[in-house]
Amino acid sequence: MKLEQSHYLPIWRSDGIILTTLLHIGPVEFLYYWLHRALHHHFLYSRYHSHHHSSIVTEPITSVIHPFAEHIAYFLLFSIPLLTTVVTKTASIVSFGGYITYIDFMNNMGHCNFEIIPKWMFSTFPPLKYLMYTPSYHSLHHTQFRTNYSLFMPIYDYIYGTLDKSSDTLYEKSLERQGKSPDVVHLTHLTTPESIYHLRLGFASFASEPYTSKWYFWLMWPVTLWSMMVTWIYGHTFTVERNVFKNLNLQTWAIPKYRVQYFMQWQRETINNLIEEAIMEADQKGIKILSLGLLNQDEKLNNNGEVYIRRHPQIKVKLVDGSSLAVAVVLNSIPKGTTQVVLGGHLSKVANSIALALCQGGVKVMALREEEYKKLKSNLTPEAAINLLPSKTYNSKIWLVGDGLNEDEQLKAPKGTLFIPFSQFPPRKTRKDCFYFHTPAMITPKHFENVDSCENWLPRRVMSAWRIAGILHALEDWQEHECGNLMFDIEKVWKASLDHGFQPISVASASESKA
Repeated sequence: MKLEQSHYLPIWRSDGIILTTLLHIGPVEFLYYWLHRALHHHFLYSRYHSHHHSSIVTEPITSVIHPFAEHIAYFLLFSIPLLTTVVTKTASIVSFGGYITYIDFMNNMGHCNFEIIPKWMFSTFPPLKYLMYTPSYHSLHHTQFRTNYSLFMPIYDYIYGTLDKSSDTLYEKSLERQGKSPDVVHLTHLTTPESIYHLRLGFASFASEPYTSKWYFWLMWPVTLWSMMVTWIYGHTFTVERNVFKNLNLQTWAIPKYRVQYFMQWQRETINNLIEEAIMEADQKGIKILSLGLLNQDEKLNNNGEVYIRRHPQIKVKLVDGSSLAVAVVLNSIPKGTTQVVLGGHLSKVANSIALALCQGGVKVMALREEEYKKLKSNLTPEAAINLLPSKTYNSKIWLVGDGLNEDEQLKAPKGTLFIPFSQFPPRKTRKDCFYFHTPAMITPKHFENVDSCENWLPRRVMSAWRIAGILHALEDWQEHECGNLMFDIEKVWKASLDHGFQPISVASASESKA
């Protein structure tokens, strides 16, 4: 406002960019170095700088944790190149934007606490080690306190003899360090193009709530289109989440394909190859369990994962489709005292097992569709088949539903019906006078770490049964695959989930999900 020279800045001026660079290397880095050393004097350190150093294991936010007086001092330092170029009429939008971006990027990078600068950069241009620090370089300052004082350029530590002697060694060791392989991997996939924003690398606030489409995503279609292009070009499984539970390291991997692509015949071979590659990668890394989530265990795609076992019978990683726990969750979601239920939607391994368990337990199961009634009856024993009936009336208020349940079928349900899904995806909510329960899932224990984002449409700290099943296999050390037609003992799996602190979602909470 005060300097007229700053009112109309050009986009680019080479002399201003060069001047900004020289002023940073000279006055800014030099003055910061000596200010930083002064802040480590016991008088100033105890009153000011110790606040920043309370973070020994740093993270990016540490870079801006300073007392107010320090912030003012840093702003004055960083204003030297900016004000000088304005006064000399050499400033430009690029020099301003570029310098501020440089400061923020280098500041955050230096405190991220993992090494990301490749060694070839210093090999190609050796003097670069005097002009750019690394995260490992600055981490030594936070652990040793009396070394590596420089801002972003170590040149002044070299000049004044305050370089930590272990800087190069730590840098090389950090690059060589192998990441720890997880014990359990849950293999999922993207659901819609917009679902990329629901991952941690998208919007944290959006990911912390159950997934729903937002109107403002239409304004972001260029970014959405770009993300679709990236997933198509990249074409490889990527890690979306890391968790710790008890003594297990857990990861969630995602196949870069959308739900609609799983129903395209010409995409199936590609998807199967991606799943197979992920399984073989898990096997090579020594991962114990890989659970198949969403449509990665589709019966038409790979027969609930059995295809991969047949192709690679020698693999050590155990494949888990989680069907037994999904069945257990659905059975325990049905209100006690229920004598009859309606079963609708496409049949699956889970649906068949639910129907069998209910019929054996004396509960009447009314199949919504004639063809599904015939299929179910052919899979049941004569004793259990007595309780399986074709649905001619729709008086039952407990409906167990899967994929393919259409609007007309939902309209047949009486008012106040509770729809309990047994499928991976929730049904479309068309009734406002009925209740819709969550897809098979359980509440995670409080000591389950890093559960910061919601799993698709599920509430916070609620995890799908298919994902939990893989964790239980590792905790219980079950050395068997659960895929294809194989089913674990439902009671055994349910008891294991409760023993390890997972809690069922009460039917009463379904009222909170009223359409």
